[in-house]
Amino acid sequence: MEKPQTSTSIHPSAVVDEGAQIGEGTKVWHWTHVSGGAVLGERCSLGQNVYISNRVVLGNNVRVQNNVSIYDNVTLEDDVFCGPSMVFTNVLNPRAHVSRKHEYRNTLVRKGASIGANATVVCGTTIGRYAFIAAGAVVSRNVPDHALMVGVPARRTGWVCQCGVKLPDLSHGQDSAIVHCPDCHTGYTITPHACEPIEPEA
Repeated sequence: MEKPQTSTSIHPSAVVDEGAQIGEGTKVWHWTHVSGGAVLGERCSLGQNVYISNRVVLGNNVRVQNNVSIYDNVTLEDDVFCGPSMVFTNVLNPRAHVSRKHEYRNTLVRKGASIGANATVVCGTTIGRYAFIAAGAVVSRNVPDHALMVGVPARRTGWVCQCGVKLPDLSHGQDSAIVHCPDCHTGYTITPHACEPIEPEA
């Protein structure tokens, strides 16, 4: 393991394998295992009983809550939130007696997205920037930026601001509209299929 910066905190019960890269200010809590090939950015937080596999990349300021396993070929960009006990898969058709390690699918969670407690993300999907996956949802296809996804299978029920607050919906018969977040007042152009900020996001 690369020598951590002084602000990095690794609990004595955690296991960090040699070769793992841990960014400055990152905290690794009780009974967590970080494999040797993993790359963790700065100011991340891994809760209790988290597993990070070898071919995993976490950006900066990623929050992984308790009881989450992140397997090979998963990438989380900056500011991603993974709620307690949510699940990533990495094989579409697993069998105990068939090895499919060569079939792992890439999963990408874009900047600022949130995944709620007990949600499942099926491998091979991309979750868009600032999307919000509700607790217990099952995501099996790509998710647009800012989409609010609910249910099994997950379906879009609205759009969400960068700050996490649900945006106003289109009025009946509208093809597009400019709406503003009721909390932070950020403006967006929304259609039935997309949500884009009026001002470019950082």
